[in-house]
Amino acid sequence: MAPGPSTDPLAEEHATALLRLAARSIRHGLAHGAPWACGLADIDPAWHAPRATFVTLESTGALRGCIGSILPRRPLAHDVVENAFAAAFRDTRFSPVTEQDCATLEISISVLGPLSPIPVQHEEDLLAQLVPNVDGLIIADGYRRSVFLPQVWQQLPKPKDFLVALKRKGGFSDDPSWPPGFSAQRFSVSEVPARAMVELS
Repeated sequence: MAPGPSTDPLAEEHATALLRLAARSIRHGLAHGAPWACGLADIDPAWHAPRATFVTLESTGALRGCIGSILPRRPLAHDVVENAFAAAFRDTRFSPVTEQDCATLEISISVLGPLSPIPVQHEEDLLAQLVPNVDGLIIADGYRRSVFLPQVWQQLPKPKDFLVALKRKGGFSDDPSWPPGFSAQRFSVSEVPARAMVELS
């Protein structure tokens, strides 16, 4: 059964504080060229558990940076701090964020739920199981991997278009065949809605 929309109380309860954590890391990066090194003793215990996150930056409605983690390999607070810095300064699609950019910069955070394998035999089988506007999707073949967050459905509402774009993003062939070793996993996401940097001061 496909998972329903996530209602993660952690993301809801601590939304503004998590966004401030991301903003602090970006400001620290502007001043020092590195993410803020927050210690676990200085943050809410609810943020100590390992979680995977994506941090997305937008400016005047356009994407300005997006970096994230797929697996929960470090405490939530540390993942947000590291990914916020990386989205601002290490997303190679964009120039590094400047002090002037902060006036229009908005931050949002996606907190990922557990990965769930999708048992499929061929591409049409996968397309039939996808739940638009709910599923985040990872496809993998050996060392190659590609991921879309659920919000990508807003631009690509049809499962076929969603999957084709995901394959192209990862450098996969457009061939609809399902090679040995090819796998798919879905995940849900709790969204921390975007807030402007200037509001998070």
